[in-house]
Amino acid sequence: MKANGKTVKEILTNLPNDRAEPFNKLHDIIIQNLPDGFEAAISYGGLGYVVPHAVYPAGYHCKPIEPLPFAGIASQKNSINFYHMGIYSSPELLHWFVTEYPKYTKQKPDMGKSCIRFKKFNDIPYKLIGELMKKMSVSEWINIYEKNLKK
Repeated sequence: MKANGKTVKEILTNLPNDRAEPFNKLHDIIIQNLPDGFEAAISYGGLGYVVPHAVYPAGYHCKPIEPLPFAGIASQKNSINFYHMGIYSSPELLHWFVTEYPKYTKQKPDMGKSCIRFKKFNDIPYKLIGELMKKMSVSEWINIYEKNLKK
C-alpha cells in the first residue's frame, strides 16, 4: 500500500481513521527516541527515518538520490508495519529485541528480516520501539551499512 502523501505531515494526516492514532503514536515514539543525525523524511515513497544527504552524501547505494534508510513505518492492508534496518544487519540487536519483546506484549512478534507487522494495534509495544530506536547511532549505522556493502 503506497503512502497517501508527499510529505511527512501529509502521510500522518491522510491515514485511515482506524490507524491514525496508533500510527501517529508510533511516529511520535520514534521521533522522541531518534538519535541525533537521523531525520524523518519521505523514503521510497513512504515515511522513513533516514541519514540525510547532509550527513551521508553518498545516499543509498541502490538509488543514491535517496537518503540512506534506517527505519520506517507503513500502513499496509492488514497491518501497521515497522521497519528497522538495525535488527536486520546486527544479530546482537535482533537478539536483544526478540528477547525483550515478550516483556512488552503477549503477542508473538510477526517479523520478516527488517519488518515487524502489527495486526492488533492495541498490542504495539511503543516503549520497546522507543528503546530500540536509541540503540544505534548514525555513525554505528553508517559503519554497519558500509561494512555490509563492501561484502
